[in-house]
Amino acid sequence: MTVEMFEKGKWMQLPREILIGHGVLEELGTVCKQLDMGKKASIVTGVQTRKIAGERVLEILSDAGYEINLIEVSSINRENIEGVKKKALEDKAEFMLGVGGGSKIDTAKIAAFELHVPFIAVPTIASHDGIASPRASIKDKDRGSSPVSIQTHAPLAVVADTSILSSAPYRFTAAGCGDILANYTAVRDWQLADRIRNAEFSGYAAALSEMSANMIMDNVNEIRKKDEKSTGTVVKALVSSGVAISIAGSSAPASGSEHKFSHALDMMAEKPALHGEQCGVGTIMMTYLYGDNWQRIREVLNKIGAPTTAKELGIKDEEIVEALTNAHKINPSRYTILGDLGLTYEAAERLALATRVIG
Repeated sequence: MTVEMFEKGKWMQLPREILIGHGVLEELGTVCKQLDMGKKASIVTGVQTRKIAGERVLEILSDAGYEINLIEVSSINRENIEGVKKKALEDKAEFMLGVGGGSKIDTAKIAAFELHVPFIAVPTIASHDGIASPRASIKDKDRGSSPVSIQTHAPLAVVADTSILSSAPYRFTAAGCGDILANYTAVRDWQLADRIRNAEFSGYAAALSEMSANMIMDNVNEIRKKDEKSTGTVVKALVSSGVAISIAGSSAPASGSEHKFSHALDMMAEKPALHGEQCGVGTIMMTYLYGDNWQRIREVLNKIGAPTTAKELGIKDEEIVEALTNAHKINPSRYTILGDLGLTYEAAERLALATRVIG
C-alpha cells in the first residue's frame, strides 16, 4: 500500500443511537443518559410540534433530571437561528434537541453545530432525509433566497416514534417517499460527475443510497396502507439515506439534478409544493433524460399517492418549464445530467410533455 492510498481516508460522523418504533419517545431520557452530554438542554420546536411532541419531550427529560428550556421558532432563517443560539447560550445549554419537521430540525442542527454542542433529532413527520444527515437547508438572501445545503454535524441520536409519525397527515409521508426515490437519479448524477469531473465518489454510500430507494420501491403496497408499520419503513429509508450522506461527506448520494429542479421551483413557483413532492416529479423527468424506466418511477409515486404532474403539485406548467431551464444554476459545482448550460426552453418543455408532467 502506498502513502497516497492512506491519504484518501476521511473522517465520518454517524448517529450513535437510532431508535425507530412505537413509543420510543419514552426512551429519550435513557438515550440522553447513555450519551452523557450534560444536564442542561434546549428544545427547538414550533407552535404545533410543541403540542404534538415538544411538551412530552420536556416532561420526559425533566423527569429524568435534566434542566430543559423550550424555544419556539416559526421558520428557518438566519435571524431565527441566531435567536436560538442566543437563548441557548443564556440557558447554558450543553446539548440541543430538534422536535418537529424539517425546518425545526435544521434550525436546531445549525444552531447546535455553530455552538459546538451535540444535537438530537426527534422528527414528527417523515417528509425528508435530513432527519439523520449532517446537512441542513436554509435560504440564502445573497443568492436570491435560493435554498442552500450547508454542512453541519449528523445528530448524535435519532428518536423516531412511529406512533407520532403515523399520526401526521399522510401527504408528508408520501413526500418522504419522493425524496428517497430521488436517490436513483442522484446516484446516476454522482456516477456521471465521477466519470466527467473526477468527483469524489463512494461506492458504499451510493449502494446505501440506492438501497434506501429500493426500500420504498419494494414496499409500495405496504406503504399505501398508511399505518404505523408502513410509516416505520419510510422512516428507516429516510434514516439510511441520511447515513449515506454522512458516509459520502456530501449530499451527492441523495441530491442531484432532481433536487436542483426542486430548488429552482422553490424560487420560481408562486406556491411551491412540498420538497419531497417536487423531488419525486423531478426524478421522473431526470430518469427520462437518462433513458431509464421513468414510467416505473411515475407508477410507484402514483401508487403511493404522491404527485406526478404539475397540476397535482399545484404548480403552473410554465413554472415547471422555467424551473427546468434554470435548474443547472443551482449549486453549479455539482455536475449532473443537466450539464453546465442546462436545458433550452424547447427541450425542457418537450421533456415535461413526454413524461406527462405537463399537458
